Amino acid sequence: MLEYVARTHHAEDPALRRAFEAPSRHGMPEIQLGPAEGRLLELLLRLVDARKVVEIGTLAGYSALWMARALPPGGHLWTIEADPHHARVAAEVIGEAGLGERVSILKGDAVDILPALRDSGPFCAVFLDADKGRYDSYGRWATENLRPGGLLIGDNAYLFGRLLDDGDEAEAMRRFHEEMARHYRSVCVPTPDGLAVGVRLDPEA
Repeated sequence: MLEYVARTHHAEDPALRRAFEAPSRHGMPEIQLGPAEGRLLELLLRLVDARKVVEIGTLAGYSALWMARALPPGGHLWTIEADPHHARVAAEVIGEAGLGERVSILKGDAVDILPALRDSGPFCAVFLDADKGRYDSYGRWATENLRPGGLLIGDNAYLFGRLLDDGDEAEAMRRFHEEMARHYRSVCVPTPDGLAVGVRLDPEA
């Protein structure tokens, strides 16, 4: 049954399949989201007519492909990747898919890049799939730089089952959830490791 549903609703074309397989070909962690989550990202961006999108954590560019395809003419995705090897692979993947003009790969630490990216906002969506111990600070940045009605999406929201544990990483992830509860109309979709999705509330309403 699940195979039928996958084939019917979120089958991958050759470009997406190559992107999904890129980590195994290039000695990278195979930790990207799956096809159903990728399709969900695309649909969410289309629903809010997203034109300016930020992704923190590119890996091999699989999620970036799904999101870039959702953008209208003139739309743009800025994706931040700290690992130079991952960034090179992602550039190859995105270029081969013919989406290089829609996507800017920003190489370096998101903490250093995000302040300068502010000037390109406000943004329509922010997708987090990077170092979980900084989700709280990334979430605050998103809250400050998303337009009302914009989307904040965070993968691995269950923190691999460790969300309620002690320690800095779990505390940071809980602060991220609390940020969403305060400033967004939000839900945590029960994907294998949780996908938090929130619509930014208008602070002046």
